[in-house]
Amino acid sequence: MFSLSTTVQPQVTVPLSHLINALHSMKSSLGSSSSSAHRKSGKHQEHAPDPELHCTEPLWSLRELGLSDLGAQHLDELVSRVLPCRSPPETLLPPGGQTAWRTSHLSTHSFYYNKNGFSCGALPMSYFKRQPSPLQSVCTELQHWPVWVPNRGFKTLKSKTRRLQSVADRSLDSEAFTPSFMKGLLTRDKGLEVENLDSLAKDKSVPEGQQDSFKRGFAEGFLKAQALTRRTQDSLRRTRLILLVLLLVGLYGLSKTPFISGLDSAVDPVQVKNVTFEHVKGVEEAKNELQEVVEFLKNPEKFTILGGKLPKGVLLIGPPGTGKTLLARAVAGEADVPFYYASGSEFDEMFVGVGASRIRNLFREAKSNAPCVIFIDELDSVGGKRIESPMHPYSRQTINQLLAEMDGFKPNEGVIIIGATNFPEALDNALIRPGRFDMQVTVPKPDVKGRTEIINWYLRKIKVDPAIEANIIARGTVGFSGADLENLVNQAALKAAVDGKDMVTLKELEFAKDKILMGPERKSAEIDDKNKLITAYHESGHAIVAYYTKDAMPINKATIMPRGHSLGHVSMLPESDRWSETRSQLLAQMDVSMGGRVAEEIMFGHEFITTGASSDFDGATKIAKLMVTRYGMCDKLGVMTYTDMTAQSPEAQAAVEREVRLLLKESYERAKALLKSHSKEHKSLADALLTYETLDAKEIRLVLEGKALEAK
Repeated sequence: MFSLSTTVQPQVTVPLSHLINALHSMKSSLGSSSSSAHRKSGKHQEHAPDPELHCTEPLWSLRELGLSDLGAQHLDELVSRVLPCRSPPETLLPPGGQTAWRTSHLSTHSFYYNKNGFSCGALPMSYFKRQPSPLQSVCTELQHWPVWVPNRGFKTLKSKTRRLQSVADRSLDSEAFTPSFMKGLLTRDKGLEVENLDSLAKDKSVPEGQQDSFKRGFAEGFLKAQALTRRTQDSLRRTRLILLVLLLVGLYGLSKTPFISGLDSAVDPVQVKNVTFEHVKGVEEAKNELQEVVEFLKNPEKFTILGGKLPKGVLLIGPPGTGKTLLARAVAGEADVPFYYASGSEFDEMFVGVGASRIRNLFREAKSNAPCVIFIDELDSVGGKRIESPMHPYSRQTINQLLAEMDGFKPNEGVIIIGATNFPEALDNALIRPGRFDMQVTVPKPDVKGRTEIINWYLRKIKVDPAIEANIIARGTVGFSGADLENLVNQAALKAAVDGKDMVTLKELEFAKDKILMGPERKSAEIDDKNKLITAYHESGHAIVAYYTKDAMPINKATIMPRGHSLGHVSMLPESDRWSETRSQLLAQMDVSMGGRVAEEIMFGHEFITTGASSDFDGATKIAKLMVTRYGMCDKLGVMTYTDMTAQSPEAQAAVEREVRLLLKESYERAKALLKSHSKEHKSLADALLTYETLDAKEIRLVLEGKALEAK
């Protein structure tokens, strides 16, 4: 602090910087008059002080400092004593113009020349001369000149105003290429001018009567924005919590996958007690072969005491729906042992080694619970033939592990493996060799006796007419598997429920059989009278030929009700399953197939035959080709077979074609002769079909015998 005491009362104590600023202003005002005088006298012009040298602190007036009462003379004296005086340089030079001080030059003659344009020789610099001090007195006595301080000096730092301006300029230049997410970081330290509502209302020219509403609107907007921000933050918290929970659940799920843990969880066996061999119908031979497996599981000492070993694996081979899985369950149920079920597709995963680890886990659990049964359904999906494939280099690991578990170094006594497949030719040879799947049990489609047993078994589970004869349905379902027969009984029960009946009759069973074989009825199809007449004569032609041909199958039903792609059909039932067929039976089938086209030609002429016989010709041509090329039933070609016609010579192909044409032509002529001889019966049967649409075997016989039918 600087204390200045004068005759002015009271005594004032102010910072030195404030006093200097006030005196500077006084000095500049005094110097302005002297500078004008110097200009009039031709002296060198003084330069205005650089505003950058002024202090940025606020200026104080003389009144605030208590110096307003001083006179001009006293004030001039005070300024001269406090501040250094400005003197012309020539009055301060020593005699002879010599000086002990040298001027340093920068870039050109001198720093002052660079700044002000004066030459070094003239040296028109202004100096501040400080008040005499003891040091100056000593220098005077020692014939040295006082210390001179230049008006301008080197500055390494810019003023605050220019520094902020340069930063703003750089920020404006960088906005063109600065990313948006960096602008906040670059400008967050800038000082922002804070505006209040009054200044904002003034800038927006809001009328005075509306300023209160203006302020109220700002307040309401602030509160609403604050509430919205709070809701947004709450929503973000909930979202983060949900994402955290989902992440934890996902990590937990990954920890349970084979990719993380390497092994599945423990495989639980299935206790099968309600399925025995009594539940398996139509496959007596397969049940007999599996009976010894059941005996081993019940009493293994009976076999081991003689030194014999039961086969380790049993392979069930057969078409779909024949009861392979049911047989495996019956084995476990009869032996009352744990039953492990696995599908071949369960061992196939996208991760390397998962299938092999599941195989190991399955057999580990089974060995710990021996004796037991392992059933692998669809074995061909896991036990297929091994191939080298660059696309699947690890595809053989699963089957290799299965081979090692079934007949490897470690024994698996007491574990019976039962496999089931529809494609035994696709299995790897190492899997079906002795020591692994030793037994191969064929499970074929049931014969007529087996179908009768299966139908009776499923009929016991529904309400059925006691007068139904299951063998009639069994005779008409040649080629049906056990699953097909179960579906037939179920469809009949649904039909009876739709019709509002209390029980299932033979009519519903026949309806279900036709629906499975030929599709549902097309009652909505609008067929004109002409097409109905053609269809009636076409189907009656098949029935007449079948009825009067010696070795043809017995007729079961004839109908002109559209089903699927056909407008009508005649179903025929064999008296029993045919394991082989004679030449006469094959020719009879061809004659029956020709009966439809022959009837159209006889009744409507050659110009009005239709395309309805295309499927009939397909069946007849197939039988004729088999007779010539496979069955050896052609006199000219002998007993030679022709399995691949493309590999035969052109002469052989022409000979085969000639014989097939001959058989078809002879069959057509036989059917035409028979229909011409029974034209009356043919017309009567066609009229009955037009009247009743569907006739069974008994009704067809009555019509052909000339008897009247009962009204339906």
